[in-house]
Amino acid sequence: MRIFIIPLSSYMEERKYLTTWKRYIPVIRLHLKRSLNEEQQFKLNITDFESAGDRGKSGYTFNIALENGKVNNNISGSAVARDLYEAMKNDEAIKAMLQNKSIKISVGKSFMLSIKTTHLSVYK
Repeated sequence: MRIFIIPLSSYMEERKYLTTWKRYIPVIRLHLKRSLNEEQQFKLNITDFESAGDRGKSGYTFNIALENGKVNNNISGSAVARDLYEAMKNDEAIKAMLQNKSIKISVGKSFMLSIKTTHLSVYK
C-alpha cells in the first residue's frame, strides 16, 4: 500500500471545493450504493465548481482510486479530488460503504462523474 503525504500548508489554503462537494454528498451516496451493481455516472454542474475556484486550462478532471476507504493514487495535485475525498470521508454512510471495496471515481472533460465499485477479495 502506498501512502501519499500532502503538505499541510498547500492543503489548508486550498479546500475551496469542499463546500461544493458537500452539497453533492447525498447524490454521491446514492450513486455509490448503486455502483455495487453497475458503473454509475452523473453530470456535475460546472458553474458550481467555477464559482468556487477557476482551474483554467488544467480543468477539473481527476481520478481517485480507493481501497478500503483509503486513497491508492496520488491526488495531491488536484484540489478538486482532495476536497471530494475529504467530503466523502466525513460522511459516515459513505465511509461504511467504502469498506472492503475498490472504488474508482473520475471526472472527465465533459464534467461527468463516474463511480465504479468492485468488492475486494478476502483471500489476499
